[in-house]
Amino acid sequence: MPYLLVLPATLYLTIFQIFPLLQELWLSFTATSLLSASQSEWVGLSNYKDLFSDPDFRKSIGVTLIYTVVCVISAISLGLLSALLLDAPFRGRGFARAAITIPWAAPPVAVALISIWIYNAQYGVFGHVLRFFGLKSGSVNWLDSIDYALPAVLITTVWQIFPFASVVLLAALQGVPQEQREAAIIDGADRLSVFKAVVWPTIQPSVMLLALFSTIWSLRRFDLIWLLTQGGPVGATNTLVIDVYRRAFVNQQLGQGAAVGMVGVALALLVTVVYFRYTSRVAKAGGRT
Repeated sequence: MPYLLVLPATLYLTIFQIFPLLQELWLSFTATSLLSASQSEWVGLSNYKDLFSDPDFRKSIGVTLIYTVVCVISAISLGLLSALLLDAPFRGRGFARAAITIPWAAPPVAVALISIWIYNAQYGVFGHVLRFFGLKSGSVNWLDSIDYALPAVLITTVWQIFPFASVVLLAALQGVPQEQREAAIIDGADRLSVFKAVVWPTIQPSVMLLALFSTIWSLRRFDLIWLLTQGGPVGATNTLVIDVYRRAFVNQQLGQGAAVGMVGVALALLVTVVYFRYTSRVAKAGGRT
């Protein structure tokens, strides 16, 4: 019976996840054109050698790592801050908890279109605000600037994804025993000490799991970046996922696109291994970091 119950999930993963992944792995060792996908030439590690000798590909790895790290740290930090605020009692708390999910619920296409208007140097709100404070960057179209395109994409991404972190961490905060908080306050602990001694040990597993998922989602995020900049200008926002699309469907080189995709899979697996090793070490240490 246990094997029968897990059979549907196993079949689903095999057909829609494992088999396509193995096919992509095989494709990464071939020279395959999109126009003649049935005709492949085995080239071994040639695609990987060409990639890592390509400065544009190495730049895309750097952009991906910067994008991922900033997204994860910023989203979790803002999510934790907003969750702590929403966990405190105040009038209109229910409305605030519902309203904070609006950016996360908004379609990426709508977010991208509004952001393009906001960042426009001529009539965008963002530029007007910066010029009001006397900043020269307010006269620059951020999405067309090599220096500002990635920060603009990061601001938009973090704005959209941090509500998810807020909701998850708010749910984790509900599990913190109120009696322990009150006991710590009676003993003379300040708010920071209460957070470190009582709140953090309870929500830490949720934070770590959220960091894992946020990292994997950031590594594979495509729609918002493509709609905002299409990886430009001059590769300033060209992440690995954008590079996969460009090589496979724009340049019509499926083999190279598959090789880039496998590099992304390797990064995601590396993050997952690090996460499980860290959580295992914390569990053995009795929950102490």
